[in-house]
Amino acid sequence: MNDSFFQLPESKRSAIINAGFRVFSQHSYKNSPMSVIAAEADISKSLLFYYFKNKKELYLFLCRTATELTQQEMIRQRSYENDDFFDIFLSGLKVKVQLMKRYPELSLFQLKAYYEKDEALRPELNKLIGEYSSYEKQAKMLKLDKEQFADGLDLEMMYTDMYLASEGYLWEKLKSGKIDPDRMERDFVRMIKFWRGVYAKKT
Repeated sequence: MNDSFFQLPESKRSAIINAGFRVFSQHSYKNSPMSVIAAEADISKSLLFYYFKNKKELYLFLCRTATELTQQEMIRQRSYENDDFFDIFLSGLKVKVQLMKRYPELSLFQLKAYYEKDEALRPELNKLIGEYSSYEKQAKMLKLDKEQFADGLDLEMMYTDMYLASEGYLWEKLKSGKIDPDRMERDFVRMIKFWRGVYAKKT
């Protein structure tokens, strides 16, 4: 990737990033031409290829950017300084909703990337997803301490259940186009309250 991309004004970088999120979230990787992304970003195709040597480089950059934006915002909000797993998990869900205001298709792009099957892309995509979302990494970041939970609970299964349920909720809302950030935050609060009641150690 050409470093001159990072020298662009923030508004122009955001336009390119949002254009990539939007086009890739609406179509498969194979059916997302660079020319369409360039047009969405209001730049020439040749300029887009100046910043990113090919579509694969752009796609993987967007994957990293989507995850890093979420993590940076959680750090900015000091979410990881909390010692309660459920509070940290809820903070992450709220951050995703808040980021939709700046990057409307970010979450849908992430969800589609997880299931992208293009053979030329999949090996590097699997590696990238593993770097950010492996259970071991998430368990450390979210402070999954068995002392907080019911005795004998399979923490990996619990985390997987919560992750898939919350991503499924996002998928349904994003597909329907009925995005109400305030309502989504309230729903996530209710979900976390339910999970806390089921999984947390009774005091």
